[in-house]
Amino acid sequence: MTVSNKLAWPDFQANDDPLDVIVKLSRFYGSDPSIVLAGGGNTSCKMDDILYVKGSGTALATMTRDGFVKMDRRKLSDLAGATLDADPVIREQQYKQAIMGAQCEPERGQRPSVEVLLHHLVQGKYVVHSHATIVNTLTCHTQGRALAEEIFGDDIVWVPYVDPGFVLAMTLKRALEEHQLRSGGARVKAILMANHGLIVAGDDPEQVRDHTDQILQGIAARLGPDWRSQPWGSVERLADTGPLVKIIGPALRGLLAESPDGPLKIVTFDDSETAIGLIGSSAAQQLAQAGPLTPDQIVYCNSYPLWFEPQPNEDEDTLLQRLRGEIDRHTQQTGYAPKTVLVKGVGLFGVGDDFKLANAAREVYLDAIQVMAGATCLGGGLQGIQFMTDAQREFIEQWEAEAYRKQASAAGTAGRLAGKVVVVTGAAQGFGYEIAGALAAEGAAVVLTDINQSGAVEAAESLRSKYGAGRALGLAIDVTDSDSIAACVQQIVRTFGGFDVFISNAGVLKAESVKTQSARDFRFVTDVNYTGYFLCVQHAAPVLAVQHKANPAYASDIIQINSKSGLVGSNRNAAYAGSKFGGIGLTQSFALELVSDGIKVNSICPGNFFDGPLWSDPDNGLFVQYLRTGKVEGAKTIDDVRRAYEAKVPLGRGCTAADVVKAILYLIEQQYETGQALPVTGGQVMLG
Repeated sequence: MTVSNKLAWPDFQANDDPLDVIVKLSRFYGSDPSIVLAGGGNTSCKMDDILYVKGSGTALATMTRDGFVKMDRRKLSDLAGATLDADPVIREQQYKQAIMGAQCEPERGQRPSVEVLLHHLVQGKYVVHSHATIVNTLTCHTQGRALAEEIFGDDIVWVPYVDPGFVLAMTLKRALEEHQLRSGGARVKAILMANHGLIVAGDDPEQVRDHTDQILQGIAARLGPDWRSQPWGSVERLADTGPLVKIIGPALRGLLAESPDGPLKIVTFDDSETAIGLIGSSAAQQLAQAGPLTPDQIVYCNSYPLWFEPQPNEDEDTLLQRLRGEIDRHTQQTGYAPKTVLVKGVGLFGVGDDFKLANAAREVYLDAIQVMAGATCLGGGLQGIQFMTDAQREFIEQWEAEAYRKQASAAGTAGRLAGKVVVVTGAAQGFGYEIAGALAAEGAAVVLTDINQSGAVEAAESLRSKYGAGRALGLAIDVTDSDSIAACVQQIVRTFGGFDVFISNAGVLKAESVKTQSARDFRFVTDVNYTGYFLCVQHAAPVLAVQHKANPAYASDIIQINSKSGLVGSNRNAAYAGSKFGGIGLTQSFALELVSDGIKVNSICPGNFFDGPLWSDPDNGLFVQYLRTGKVEGAKTIDDVRRAYEAKVPLGRGCTAADVVKAILYLIEQQYETGQALPVTGGQVMLG
């Protein structure tokens, strides 16, 4: 079985230096989730007395030359021959000081991988240390060593589980020395580390690839093709889990917030066959409470997930109360709040401060499920799975090096909206897209929704390329269709657990005299601008209400992008103005009703956005429509129409997205206004 990878095998050039080679190898293996998850694993290359090793907190998939730390191998050799203190705390302090002191360029402020000494000791110019899923089915088996030696013979060295860092490096050193004596000096093809992972080395990249594939193929052959297929028997999945997910996701966001007024957590949901294969089985609770398999599971998921069982016909308040109690009990027993929540028959929820961390918790626990499935299939049933001992687990939980790695990889988002999820309708282009982009720049994760699904997806991709994975999601929505809105909200909850701000921006305009406008056009404008706003709030408010029930100090926002035409009438534009006047009536009514759910509801009434497609589209923009219908007396050209409208604004220009974003940020941050219609008109409309 050759590695299944989204990247092609790198094109190594004759003029590549060793650092170029290890960057390419890092990206190749780091981009394959079956080999590396959540930025884990590490790589290195040797150049005479220099070792370049991956810096702590960097990700292999996006590795660059600058991500490697330059180390002095002579100092590492001295460390390999040293005797450190027997006390684990003192020993780790000494080890940290030693590897930091072995840097050649300390002024760069980097921190080498904690396994740097291990990389120094492994023979081979290039070293790739990974946590491949299929490998860990073997390394997390109670008879893993015997099976490994049966499959691979002297091609591998088995290292029993020991504390990472200095102890692991010294254990590996002894194992390699014993192998050399036993094999007459032959090099090993791979190192298998119990409850940890795989190390492969080679003097060229093809050798690394060959050795890696041999290990993966050997274990795959022993496992057989169906090892992932529900090894714990029949699976029970609850019917129609959507309503439960729409309660549990938002509830977890609020219940797990670290402060009463937020920010709330990001919670991402998974009910794949892998997740349900465990969570819907009779073995689920036993395995969930058995402990972690690997250090990475502890770092990204915490040692134990929360197990929760919904009850038949349970109402929302009762479920929320029980979930709160289970979280409190779990936190008291383990010393930490859960990062993974397993809901019987429903699925897996991953929790984090942002989508990256929540998704890492989800991915790493799914990987643990696959490892447990493989270990079960290798023999011995459930007893074949080798979990970490309490002592091993507690060392990782308290280990400063792993805390640093987790902190470095998290790299929190800055901005006034950091930690918030914001939904914007009508965001594929124009005003909505500019609003979404500006809010993403303020740290929000934005959901761009639009009836133009491909446009929304493309717009979200452009923001992800700028701000990172998990920072933008593009979804289809038809704001006139209740089922479409419900499906969109459901997908947002599955991805983020809920949201903090809902911006109802989608709108249309058909300008025409009341004497000639068709009833069809009038209904179209009303359906989108007025009824669409009502339907969006109808589906958004319950999600926000659950978050507030879970965290009563937390307030959320619904903001309608209205118009100055919602404040004053608009000549030959009655359908639009009427829908916008009605929208302000909805805003005031929603504000009165939803205040008890901790939801502020406000409208923003922008002046004319002259540079957007609504006004400036050369075929159907308002300038063209107004010229065509003769709305501006004496206007002969589009420029005449534009100048006439700019002249109506005391500040002499049209409204911009930046003007509206300032108003959005104000409404979100203030805590004492609801039911308001905030003009942003350049003085064109002044409230009395």
